[in-house]
Amino acid sequence: MIQLIKKPLITEKAMNLASQRQYVFEVHPSANKIQIRKALEEMFEVNIISIRTTNIKGKNKTKMTRRGMMRGKTSLKKKAYITLAVGQEIELVSGVGSDTE
Repeated sequence: MIQLIKKPLITEKAMNLASQRQYVFEVHPSANKIQIRKALEEMFEVNIISIRTTNIKGKNKTKMTRRGMMRGKTSLKKKAYITLAVGQEIELVSGVGSDTE
């Protein structure tokens, strides 16, 4: 079985969404919402109200080297925005950055 949930995304925008019980995860590009829901509910033991997914296309990259122009492309990514039921949170994501003074 492929690893569906790659990692939680810890960005400024994602941390602002955490106050609204919404969390962002990078998931495998071929994963669907049903698989994502099942995996997250088993992993964190929470009730998920809704899931929104978005596909991020790979970007074309070009750099100049001694051998000439090198062209490449970044890989396709997929994000899942999940909303939890009232009174629930994910400690792995919500605990980041709370110890700042």
